[in-house]
Amino acid sequence: MIIETVDLQNIEDAARVHSASWQESHRAFCAAEFVNAHTPEHQKEYLLAKMQQGTAVYMLRDDVPVAVVSVTGSLIEDLYVLPEYQCRGYGTCLLSWAVSRCTGTPTLWILNNNDRARHLYEKYGFRETGNVHWLSEVLNEIEFSLKTGE
Repeated sequence: MIIETVDLQNIEDAARVHSASWQESHRAFCAAEFVNAHTPEHQKEYLLAKMQQGTAVYMLRDDVPVAVVSVTGSLIEDLYVLPEYQCRGYGTCLLSWAVSRCTGTPTLWILNNNDRARHLYEKYGFRETGNVHWLSEVLNEIEFSLKTGE
């Protein structure tokens, strides 16, 4: 298992992982047309734009590309593990890597309906900050930060 920085040489692999994982995680509550628009090509452009703005993107490989994450300062985003590789420790491994790359207190945002992500982050020590960003009447993003010394 290795974690590598995403660059122009491996962006295609990272985009495929991001696309498949994003689509699966959003399928239950987003319109099919919106989900299907998040193709590997679309996600490649998304990741490239983030990288051009200074975000570091990392990919975990275990013989094949399995997971991605991005870090901007202390903000962790885009932690996606291919569905068929979830619940095997890859997400925790990549989260630990991302935390080690943060320049201050690690923070992240999750959708209020993402119970699997909440479980992972709370198990790791992240706690809600109280900051919420409403996306609709029923969907919002909740900010979490890593609490140390508990």
